[in-house]
Amino acid sequence: MDWEVIVQYLPLYGEAAKLTLCIGWMGILFAVGIGLLCAVITHYRIPLLWQLVRLYVELFRNTPLLVQLFFLYFGLPKAGIPMTAETCGTLGLALLGGSYMAEAFRSSLCAVPVMQTESARSLGMTRTQAFVYVVLPQAVSVGVPAFTANVIFLLKETSVFSAVSLMDLMFTAKDLIGLYYKTAESLALLVAFYLMILLPVSVLGSLAERRMRYAGSGD
Repeated sequence: MDWEVIVQYLPLYGEAAKLTLCIGWMGILFAVGIGLLCAVITHYRIPLLWQLVRLYVELFRNTPLLVQLFFLYFGLPKAGIPMTAETCGTLGLALLGGSYMAEAFRSSLCAVPVMQTESARSLGMTRTQAFVYVVLPQAVSVGVPAFTANVIFLLKETSVFSAVSLMDLMFTAKDLIGLYYKTAESLALLVAFYLMILLPVSVLGSLAERRMRYAGSGD
C-alpha cells in the first residue's frame, strides 16, 4: 500500500464525495416526498390514483437503477427531452427511492390502528388534521428502521452513477485504476469514503429508533 499515492488521491476523492452526497441527498429528499404522497394515495385508496401508484411502485422496484438511468440519459434525448448527467442521477434516484419509500411509509401507516383516526374525528378534527397530528407522528415512529434502511440503500445505489459519466466516487476509482494501475490504493479510498458516508446514517438511524422506542414506551 503506497501511502503517498493515497494522500495524493485524497482531494480527488473529496470532490467526488461532495458530488455523490449532493446528488444522493437531493434524490433522497425528492424520494421522501414522492414516497409519502404515494403512500397516502395507496393507504386511503384514492380512486384511479392508487392503481397508477401501484403500477409505478411495481415498475421501479422491479427494474435496476442502472437500466432506469440509461433510459433517462440515453432514451429521453431521443424523444427531444435532453438531460444532464446530474439531473439524470437525481431524478433516477428519486424515482427509485420514491417506490421504496412508498412501501415503507404505507406499511407504517397501516400499523397505526384505525381507532386512532376515529378517536381524532370524534374530537372534532377533520380528516386532514387527524392524519397530520395523530396518524403521521405514530407512523413516523414505526417507520424509522425502514426509512433508515432505504436511505442507506439509496446512498449505496449512487455507485452506478458513473455509468452516465458522473464524476462520483466509483467513477473516480475506476478512472484512477485505469490511468495509473493503483488498484489497492484506489479501492481502499473508495471503501473508506463510502464508510464515512454510510456509517453516520446508520448510527443516527439506530439512535432515532431507540429514542422513538423509548418515547413510545412512556418510561
